[in-house]
Amino acid sequence: DSRGNYSAGGKRNRIGEKTMKSIRQVYKIGRGPSSSHTMGPERAAARFLQQCPDADRYVVTLYGSLAKTGKGHGTETAIEATFAPIPVQIDVNLDRGLKLPHENTLDIAGYRGEELLLQKRYMSIGGGDVVEEGEDQPESPEVYKENSYAEIAAYCKARNIRLSEYVRRMEGDEIFSYLSEVWDAMQASVLEGLSKTGVLPGGLGVERRAQELIDARHMDESKETYETRVVCAYAFAVSEQNADGGRIVTAPTCGSCGVVPAVLKYYKDARGYTDRQILDALAAGGIVGALVKTNASVSGAECGCQAEIGTACAMAAAALAELVGMGVDQIEYSAEIAIEHHLGLTCDPIYGLVQIPCIERNAVAAMRAINAVTLANFLTHTRKISLDLVIKTMYNTGRDLNRRYRETADGGLAKLYLKPKEPVRKESE
Repeated sequence: DSRGNYSAGGKRNRIGEKTMKSIRQVYKIGRGPSSSHTMGPERAAARFLQQCPDADRYVVTLYGSLAKTGKGHGTETAIEATFAPIPVQIDVNLDRGLKLPHENTLDIAGYRGEELLLQKRYMSIGGGDVVEEGEDQPESPEVYKENSYAEIAAYCKARNIRLSEYVRRMEGDEIFSYLSEVWDAMQASVLEGLSKTGVLPGGLGVERRAQELIDARHMDESKETYETRVVCAYAFAVSEQNADGGRIVTAPTCGSCGVVPAVLKYYKDARGYTDRQILDALAAGGIVGALVKTNASVSGAECGCQAEIGTACAMAAAALAELVGMGVDQIEYSAEIAIEHHLGLTCDPIYGLVQIPCIERNAVAAMRAINAVTLANFLTHTRKISLDLVIKTMYNTGRDLNRRYRETADGGLAKLYLKPKEPVRKESE
């Protein structure tokens, strides 16, 4: 693809051409608000600093979505913080005019006086991953021989094993130690988010609402209403932490970090599932995220919000299906439903902030994941669309989206929203 179809591994690929990396690449513990706009550029800056530590001036140029929405996402702050420990000059420039193959592109140059020591170009490809231009080898090993859900399902059926056991066989027991850290961080982000109130930074005046949701109770509240309220409260809590630069886990990105923990924590609390069972669920969800990263994209700048929230919904659906004991076909159908009904979802954050519509969108996707599992429980035998096909469709749809709807804040809600004016007060008031 001459337009630059970079996967998480940095190589151009289509379904059937590439094996997968560890699900560690899907779940990354870090600070928000954007894996593409803060975690990725921060890692690019750190990598460049290792290669060029002796400059006395660094010039960073942001392009595309990074230039258009980076200020709202905190891109400049993340980059400057990376160079902060050393006494050097940092210049961050925004180039909104130059169009490059990947929307999240940045150049970094190091100078000593007027002498150019080194210059590199990086692409922040989603989920906190960074690819250097011309990079041939992935940064982490490919640990899965299979690269499609069809192949994975065939492997599991031939050996009569669950999806979580497949992960164990491919990655070893140590992956579950890592998933334990991931789960601890997810639960902490829920609890911390529920404990806080106030207005989120950025100028939109968005108030934290998770605590209001969790505390709201009605005398005649049904079981269904309770589930919706609590799941949404958990999703709001994590998403608000992300918007405030708090510690979260990408699943698969910062902007979609509230979906998976909301679903799994609710089922742990309400249904009594153990932490060990939750780790198996995270393993299954990680496989779906890894398939999307390998064969498509989880970057909102590349494919719109369908790539972020659609993938998160599919991961949550697969995780929940594994948790409740569904088979590999039902897990596939659950994840397929979740992505299919997010196809075409635009990424149009107001002011470039990961707040509107992002926070509510996490809550809606969490509930949709639960609904997808319920539907798959009854109708898997009627399925016509494979998960592999809908992943490929999502990528093609995303590439066809007008770039205004791919995290540039130039279209949709971001274009039409007008900040309410302060009411005019009379002197007598």
